[in-house]
Amino acid sequence: MKKLRILSGGAAQGLVESLRPAFEAETGCSIDGTFGAVGAMRARLLDGAPADLVILTRAVIDGLARDGQVVGATAADLGTIETAIAVRRGDAAPPVGDANALRAALLAANAIHFPDPEQATAGIHFAKVLKDLGIDAEVAGRLRTAPNGATAMKALAASTARRPIGCTQATEILSTPGIVLVASLPPGCALATVYTAAIGAKAHAHGEAARLLALLTDAAGREARRRLGFI
Repeated sequence: MKKLRILSGGAAQGLVESLRPAFEAETGCSIDGTFGAVGAMRARLLDGAPADLVILTRAVIDGLARDGQVVGATAADLGTIETAIAVRRGDAAPPVGDANALRAALLAANAIHFPDPEQATAGIHFAKVLKDLGIDAEVAGRLRTAPNGATAMKALAASTARRPIGCTQATEILSTPGIVLVASLPPGCALATVYTAAIGAKAHAHGEAARLLALLTDAAGREARRRLGFI
């Protein structure tokens, strides 16, 4: 079976997986997807990893288009994803509606799960939020980082801590069993990121990449994308 190779930020994994059965049945082409922190996926592409379709943040896709790594004319936005707070299913959801409430919730947590603060979009931002709130040093011993948001949220779901909390992009929270989305980060701390797909400059499965790109972004799938965390 022909393969469609994808390099993607973890935030889009749930959407890709939701489309996999229909896409593979229609095209006879299987999806071979690698999902992870945006910075890590960009580095893999620049290191020569094959990619028929690339799904990363709009800013990164624009840069890759300028560098000739993706076909800029094919770039299409999937939607915007907010960075949000999560807790284990069954745990009380703390108020996080403003910066002071978020600060109190994070100080009350005895484990804080989030993705790579060097490579992941949400992780980089959340590390800055901790610093802006003035609690980065105080909570340093409670931080539990992971290579990407999906892995961080799985660790949150499995946590045996008394009061763990997590932060990553909403799509990764909604696609992880055992946790629930509390709310997006409040004003002053918020991050909304546009995710964009483009066909790789060295794509071998160009037609199949174009078909999946259409499925990822078409108007008919707008409601499904909203349920998965895109706005």
